[in-house]
Order: sequence, then structure tokens, then C-alpha cells
Amino acid sequence: QVQLVESGGGSVQAGGSLRLSCAASGHTFRSSNIGWFRQAPGKEREFVAAISYSGGSTGYADSVKGRFTISRDNAKNTVYLQMNSLKPEDAAIYYCAARSARWLPSRPDEFNYWGQGTQVTVSS
Repeated sequence: QVQLVESGGGSVQAGGSLRLSCAASGHTFRSSNIGWFRQAPGKEREFVAAISYSGGSTGYADSVKGRFTISRDNAKNTVYLQMNSLKPEDAAIYYCAARSARWLPSRPDEFNYWGQGTQVTVSS
């Protein structure tokens, strides 16, 4: 099993940056692909980015390509989401999720374990 705790959310003005962290515990973290998702009020949870267990493969939603970067430090059992050039439409609760698989998942139903989320607010 993997337990996930997100941090780093907060309030920022449009154009600003935040770095989210997803700290994991559990012996399967290093074999887990990790995804970031977000959910705004009244909207469905949507894929943001994912990284393979080795860090060798990454994937991004079109809406964040070129602005967000996902990375991981397996020695620290942590995955990061660096968010630059934030826009008001990026405001949401951000969740990280884990799944051990040979492919890079991108749908919410493909992930087994979820954190509680961290709020990101972007003012215009």
C-alpha cells in the first residue's frame, strides 16, 4: 500500500508559481507511477500530469504543457509538481495518486491510492 500526503498549495496571483509536493509512505512507492489531478468546484476531476516509477516517462495535459513540470525523488519518497505561469483556470484542489503498472496511467479510475488534496487559488 501507499499513503499519500499533498502539500504546497496556497494563494498566488496570475503569472505566479507554486510547487506542490506529494509525500508517500509505504514500501511500494518506488514501484508506483504517480499522477497529479485537479478538481474545481462543479467540475470533474481532471488529469494534470503523471510520472513513471523510474521517472523516465512523464505525461501532461495539454492545458499545462510548457508550464507545469512533474518530477520525483525516490530517495525522499516524494513527487513534485512545479507550476509556473499560473492562470485563474488552474485554481482547484490538487490531488496526487499512485498506481503500480507497466504503463503510465492518466485516468482517475486507473489509480489505486489517493491523497486528501491541497487547495490552489489563483487570483487575476
